[in-house]
Amino acid sequence: MKNFPLNHSELVSLSQKYPTPFYLYDEKTIRENMRYFKKAFSIFPKFTEYFAVKACPNPYILKVLASEGCGGDCSSLPELILCEKSGIKGKRIMFTSNDTPSLEFVKASELGAIINFDDITHVDFAKEALGGSLPDTVCFRYNPGPLKEGGNSIIGKPEEAKYGLTKEQMFEGYRLCKKYGVKHFGLHTMVASNELNPEFFIDTARIVFDLVLEVQKECGVNIEFVDLGGGIGIPYKPGQSAVDLDYVAKGIRALYDQKIVPAGLDPMEICFECGRPITGPYGYLVTKAIHEKHIYREYIGVDASMADLMRPGMYGAYHEVTVSGKENAPRDHVYDVTGSLCENCDKFAVQRELPKIEMGDLLIIHDAGAHGRAMGFNYNGKLRAGEILLREDGSTVQIRRQETIEDYFATLDFSGLDSFKA
Repeated sequence: MKNFPLNHSELVSLSQKYPTPFYLYDEKTIRENMRYFKKAFSIFPKFTEYFAVKACPNPYILKVLASEGCGGDCSSLPELILCEKSGIKGKRIMFTSNDTPSLEFVKASELGAIINFDDITHVDFAKEALGGSLPDTVCFRYNPGPLKEGGNSIIGKPEEAKYGLTKEQMFEGYRLCKKYGVKHFGLHTMVASNELNPEFFIDTARIVFDLVLEVQKECGVNIEFVDLGGGIGIPYKPGQSAVDLDYVAKGIRALYDQKIVPAGLDPMEICFECGRPITGPYGYLVTKAIHEKHIYREYIGVDASMADLMRPGMYGAYHEVTVSGKENAPRDHVYDVTGSLCENCDKFAVQRELPKIEMGDLLIIHDAGAHGRAMGFNYNGKLRAGEILLREDGSTVQIRRQETIEDYFATLDFSGLDSFKA
């Protein structure tokens, strides 16, 4: 049974203060988890976790993580601004984007962020956008293509992905930036999403470290940091196990000692840009049962929809569902748990064994703390859920209110509608 930080009466009281649906994040466990992550990789001379802002783009969450030593991994102008407002600046920001507008390179440079180039053509594009010069530190994103087996429906096979440079383009990129006066270099790759096999990440480090040595030989460039990306999964389904970060760190450290130290590159900083394993298990979508339907299947309709959490509908992803106050009741009913979107894929659970659900029951959708509210949308005119932070002292603070009708219409101009001739 998945843990939830509030008991039934506490959740009922919270839902009276903040109407459902809403996201609830548990600050205490997020902090504890971030400390575990850092401790596992403390066996390296230097380590930085750049939290993937896209996973949970809320400045309160970012500020909590920044206080635990996190940087921010950004891929857009709004994400850069979120980091700035959360007190994350300078080289605590890794700017990894693709098909990047010039304005975003400018903002990243203004903040002193590390610019991580996704394509060889972006070097001159950024140089022009920045007035003819590049920052003193840059990074390149490597796509290993068929060298890296694996991938899934979320990120795909590396050779089919739009991201990153080939090996030859990496060499060209470092030579070009060296020519342009760049002094400090990093190397990045991101080839997984929601991966639970710890050997996958150790193998990724092997590929990256080998390329680091080739760059040193071919380009005369010493790589000062490697960003091994993210992709560390979480155990969404019963029976799955969390990735053993201590095991991963020790496996990567063995490769570091074997390859990096003899090359004279020690101390080289090790970085990750994880989002899901940092906040994912510690965020919950709370929703209320408002309808039941008895046709060819038994359905429970809730006041949240795919517009609030799209992963089940988009990926067929599994999220555990519990009924508050009935955690120990027999799971002797089988339901599809659905939202009100006009799409048949708007289902949080399909043929799921659950306790008997009464109208007004509060349902908790677990492991929604990453790529949950962040992926929300307004199709069908749906208004997205708000976000609540459960503080370490047990108090709660609303860190994002629910959307309103006024929010939905804010970008429309009705002033000329009466005179508009269709």
